[in-house]
Amino acid sequence: MQELPQQAWHALPAQEVIKNLETDPQVGLQQEEATSRLDKFGRNLFTQKEGQSNLVLFLLQFHQPLIYILLAAAAITFFLKEYIDSSVIFGVVLVNAIIGYFQESKAKQAINALSKELKTEALVLRNGSKARMDAEELVPGDVVLLKSGDRVPADLRLLEVKNLKVDESALTGESLAVDKQAQQVDADTVLGDRVCLAFATTNVTFGTATGVVIATGDATEVGKISESIASAVDLETPLTKQISNFSQILLYAILALSVVCIIIGLVRGQSFTEIFMAAVALAVGAIPEGLPAAITIMLSLGVSNMA
Repeated sequence: MQELPQQAWHALPAQEVIKNLETDPQVGLQQEEATSRLDKFGRNLFTQKEGQSNLVLFLLQFHQPLIYILLAAAAITFFLKEYIDSSVIFGVVLVNAIIGYFQESKAKQAINALSKELKTEALVLRNGSKARMDAEELVPGDVVLLKSGDRVPADLRLLEVKNLKVDESALTGESLAVDKQAQQVDADTVLGDRVCLAFATTNVTFGTATGVVIATGDATEVGKISESIASAVDLETPLTKQISNFSQILLYAILALSVVCIIIGLVRGQSFTEIFMAAVALAVGAIPEGLPAAITIMLSLGVSNMA
């Protein structure tokens, strides 16, 4: 699907916006033209991104160096018939994986919920008549009428404003409703100060306005955010890097201590089986089984406190 050429709609006078979009604020688009634009620009919906399956998301919780060490310890203790120790270690790993899975699932659900924000109705001017229709049928150039309590159905350039206030907290983080106007602003004005625009998924808290659609679906500001989140590459944070480095150092230290333990035992004339079991006990005892779970829980609590 196509998108409108990039323009600083907020910096253009209302009449120039109307001219560029080839629409009429008194009549709106003709139905034939609206249908043609719908075929050209697509429906006013966010593109659903195919993410990782729940199974893959769960299995990825085990993809950590420290977890590898714990799983190896669980396997060794099980092989040595230390079933209680093996069960405890594996239980800790499993609990950590479950907690991590649910936390990442919540983030995934939040992104999916964002894609449903455009599913609302809008009062639109078509063929000179007002009509209420699904927001997904809106196209660039449609003239939309807003009133208190409405959810903005697409990115709009405001043409007429009467005491309009819009809650943009979900988009810009601004806690107070923003006063809107029809007068254009400077081209370099930041997103939160583009008061002649109304953005998709924000909410009208007071007043009325008439605006023309300048972007729909993925081309809206919130659509761009949704797309960037969905396509973001997983990056290592300083914390995960430190944990990974610590896990590697811990692994090398445990292996070194185990080798030293075996050498000392052999020098003292002890049996290899006895020495090996002692080395395994040392390795298992040195592994902090609760560390992954503790890190996951603390991060989860931190996120909950910030929410």
